[in-house]
Amino acid sequence: MALETVALEHVPSSYRVYLALFRNVQNAGFLHQQLLARNSEFEYAFIDASMIVSRVHLLSAVFKAITSSASGALRTPNVHSETVVSLSSSSNIADAYRRFGISPSTTDLFVVKITFPSDSNPVPASLDSIDQHLRDNVQGDTVLATDDNIESITDVRTLRKNYKLNGLAWLDTIKDELIKRKEIERLVLGGMALRGL
Repeated sequence: MALETVALEHVPSSYRVYLALFRNVQNAGFLHQQLLARNSEFEYAFIDASMIVSRVHLLSAVFKAITSSASGALRTPNVHSETVVSLSSSSNIADAYRRFGISPSTTDLFVVKITFPSDSNPVPASLDSIDQHLRDNVQGDTVLATDDNIESITDVRTLRKNYKLNGLAWLDTIKDELIKRKEIERLVLGGMALRGL
């Protein structure tokens, strides 16, 4: 199975979060086109995995999007686009899509599916149906979304640029890569939390 179910604390119990990580994606252009066409069958958060520093980083954006959805405060069309935008430390929605969302050149891809009952869809899609849809439509290799796998994918240089973390001399002096990565994660989460304040 490509998909894992993720339990998040402090979100309404009606929300379900599913997560998959694909490497060596061959058809990112096709998936990107489905988003641009607003094809409802492809209502996912497609996230360029090279822009994620850790599982906590990704799930923080998911939590923020669900909170916005549950409180009726979405700034984007749906909870999936809100997840992508929630990764950003800026309020520019188009910029967030460009920096964190899928592009035709994406090779490592996080797919997040958030389901909940609504008036138009009282019975949300099941784990099995979502998993099958992804297997049928994403040409790539599934790997577990662990911090070790994420670490091997992260483009730290571009991530630091996107979060404006360049020029931090103290960060560059940290020799232990694990400690440096935790500091980057902390700074990224802080930037996401401060956006819009």
